[in-house]
Amino acid sequence: MISHLTLGTNDIQKAEDFYSKILASCYAKQIYKSESVIFYQFPDSPTKLSITKPFDTLPATGGNGTMLALQLKSAEIVNDTYDLAIKLGAQCEGQPGHRNSGAYFGAYFRDLDGNKIAIFYRPDNENA
Repeated sequence: MISHLTLGTNDIQKAEDFYSKILASCYAKQIYKSESVIFYQFPDSPTKLSITKPFDTLPATGGNGTMLALQLKSAEIVNDTYDLAIKLGAQCEGQPGHRNSGAYFGAYFRDLDGNKIAIFYRPDNENA
């Protein structure tokens, strides 16, 4: 069982502003905040997401090959969340559209610190 996933940030306040708005589409709630870390809890799941300044005090960077994928409840929410992310300063890594021969509808972006995020809706398998 995964307890939590962690993404690094160089500016905890900017990250909080960004993720509090983006994660609203997943109904995630902020459950803890300090000067160096924020935790979000997802409904009906023990898994949490932490956004943190690196403990070693070196700059946070997006990992090559690392990606967080968030399942949303509709293609419309994917579109709206992607548009919001871009408006908030995220960089496009793949506009919303059907992927894997139409098996799911997804979009990709990099957050303000370069972390890659996928958002998707899979109508034929709500729990995949």
